[in-house]
Amino acid sequence: MINGLGIEKIYLWTQPIDFRKGIDGLQSLVVSQFGLKPFSGAIFIFRSRRADRLKMVFWDGSGVVLVLKRLEDRPFTWPTPTGDALIISNSQFSALFEGIDWRQVFPRLTHTPTSL
Repeated sequence: MINGLGIEKIYLWTQPIDFRKGIDGLQSLVVSQFGLKPFSGAIFIFRSRRADRLKMVFWDGSGVVLVLKRLEDRPFTWPTPTGDALIISNSQFSALFEGIDWRQVFPRLTHTPTSL
């Protein structure tokens, strides 16, 4: 879903938010809670109180995109609310979006080992 957009970072906000917020409200949270610019080329993911829904907001190069997903039979796996954002990998994001426990997915190594 996001592979062709040039997304560099994926931020996961750990606390539930007011799910009545739309694009403007979520962009305001990106600035106030993450301390980042909404047009930075990152995806920002938020959860509902029951964790059965998530919202994502990101800039796709021509406009701001808002995505809402609701799982029908279970909540999303979410970290303990800390008031901080986590950075997750593309593979972790894919698992999260499918409703799989993304904490069991480990990012690929991005460097070559120096010894055999």
